[in-house]
Amino acid sequence: MKGKENKDQLAVFCTLFHEYHAKLHHYAFTIVKEKEIASDIIQSIFINLWENRESLLADEHIIGYLYKSAYTRSLNARRDKLFRKEKLAELSKGTEKTSNDVNEGLMANELSRRIRQIMNELPPQCRIIFEKSRVENKRYSEIATELNISVKTVESQVGKALKIFREKLQDYR
Repeated sequence: MKGKENKDQLAVFCTLFHEYHAKLHHYAFTIVKEKEIASDIIQSIFINLWENRESLLADEHIIGYLYKSAYTRSLNARRDKLFRKEKLAELSKGTEKTSNDVNEGLMANELSRRIRQIMNELPPQCRIIFEKSRVENKRYSEIATELNISVKTVESQVGKALKIFREKLQDYR
């Protein structure tokens, strides 16, 4: 008796497959808009149908089950596709941001190197006064007292250093 049941199940399965495969594929395609994905969906539905044939083929609403499965799996595939696109866009933005960060970091390193080079090229007294003003954040009066020079000399030397920096760093604007 078991052999007859298997033959009956196989006959029902084959009939369903031949009659509904193309229709279900078209239905899934209208949702996912890709033939390969629609094919995968329908194939998985029929595999599931065969694997669960004992309970599913006996169901009088099997056609409804097939269409509901196609609908649900198609929506899931579409959602997953959108999710993958969003993730890819996110990763792309992250890569772009990383690339920009790297470029900005390289430019900052180059600029820092260039500033140190210009600083070392300043005349000795001008460099000392400029470092005390800009690096040590001392007021002009403090620098003048410390170096025993006039505030006007400090202003002049800082002005001279700034002029040199502006000239030599004009490419970085």
